[in-house]
Amino acid sequence: MTRREAGLASATIGRGLVGLLVLAGGIMMFLPLVLTLYLSFFNEKLILFPPRGYTLHWYLAAIPHFGGALITSLEVAAIAVSLSLLIGVPAGIVIARRRFRGRGVISTLLLAPLTVPGIALGLAIYVLAVVVEENTGAVLAGSFIVLAGAHLLVTIPWVVRLCVASLVNQDEAAEEAAASLGARPLVVLWRVTLPSMRQGILAATLFAFIISLGELEMTLFLVGPGMTTLPIAVLEYLKYHIDPLISAMAVLQMLVIGVALTLLDRYVRLSGVVQ
Repeated sequence: MTRREAGLASATIGRGLVGLLVLAGGIMMFLPLVLTLYLSFFNEKLILFPPRGYTLHWYLAAIPHFGGALITSLEVAAIAVSLSLLIGVPAGIVIARRRFRGRGVISTLLLAPLTVPGIALGLAIYVLAVVVEENTGAVLAGSFIVLAGAHLLVTIPWVVRLCVASLVNQDEAAEEAAASLGARPLVVLWRVTLPSMRQGILAATLFAFIISLGELEMTLFLVGPGMTTLPIAVLEYLKYHIDPLISAMAVLQMLVIGVALTLLDRYVRLSGVVQ
């Protein structure tokens, strides 16, 4: 075998191994999703193989069982996402476009919640709420305000990261040109900077919403009597039931997130065409 033939054989084997790895990764990613979808149609109160039949009953029962928890999760997510955009977008612009003393420290502080485990973060916030409550008399432990504030704390880093990333590769020439033509800073921000960040802001909104909606470890310390979020309600349900209702709820969540991703992708593509 010549050197060239050996090189071709080695390249073929390498491509084959890469293909096998991709295939194995795809199976590991999608097989649990397919099994979850399959289980959600079982006409059984216990998960047994093979099932005696198939039904849509679990989808009809999902909202009555988890509707209240879902509404709470959506309310918390809406507040956290809105406030994180109000704080994170300006912070991302300042970090990406300005050079000043303490810039690295501010950036590190804004991104720090990503490095702290959710359990430790939830325990710390709960202890802080108890201490403040003991010293001021304000009812904070187990309150909706503290819960929403904690979710805000974990969504801001995602907004900041994605906004900074959307500006890193954007040339400042357009902003400088607008300023040189007499546009005021706020006009430059509104008409040039923010439109160039559109994709990053949309991605940040979606990521922040998903992170807030699925937050479990931190939230376990912060919910109070009569208030629960969807992940905690699902966890509580699994303590006493083993049926396809959870699979149906998981499929509904995947559908909601999938629709959001599709609409986001469609909006970004249309925005790119219009521009």
